[in-house]
Amino acid sequence: MGRALTFKQKEVINIVDGKRLGYVQDVEANFETGEITAIVVQGNGKLFSINSKNDVVIPWEKIKRIGEDIILVEFNDIRQ
Repeated sequence: MGRALTFKQKEVINIVDGKRLGYVQDVEANFETGEITAIVVQGNGKLFSINSKNDVVIPWEKIKRIGEDIILVEFNDIRQ
């Protein structure tokens, strides 16, 4: 696992359909363990609204690969 700051501004791509989901805007963490539990991608209006800002919360277990500039996720829960 990496530091939260290293995830900021990485592009997130869904390997299910090859779509670009956006860029990591934030992370969610368990403050008791210090582990990252999810990444938050800023929504663009085309994605299923997870919260009032259209952000998409992707659980940590959906992340398949983390590269230098890109994060690959396998996320079937997005509705268009």
